[in-house]
Amino acid sequence: MADFDLITVEVAYALPHKQKIIALLVEPGTTAMDAVLRSKITEHFPGLDVATAKMGIFGQSLGTKGLDPADKYILHEGDRVEIYRPLTSDPKDARRKRAEKSESAEG
Repeated sequence: MADFDLITVEVAYALPHKQKIIALLVEPGTTAMDAVLRSKITEHFPGLDVATAKMGIFGQSLGTKGLDPADKYILHEGDRVEIYRPLTSDPKDARRKRAEKSESAEG
């Protein structure tokens, strides 16, 4: 396959202290999961389990809102596959704690 038949995509993952974006040339028809595996991003983040990680394309979670899951979503030119970290705390709980702290500081 000639280079002009390939599309450019990116795979991205970030920790609080480290991030990596890997650009790839892939064949049309490549899925998001295929691109993640080809990127070998786990070599940079050994604890990352791509089989269970949630993923998205430019902030839109795959497998929701009509988007196919990562193993079925066909990438388009310029797509960036984002691998999301698991939440370490419940967002509602974190907001409540911030509100309580703010109220105690005011009062």
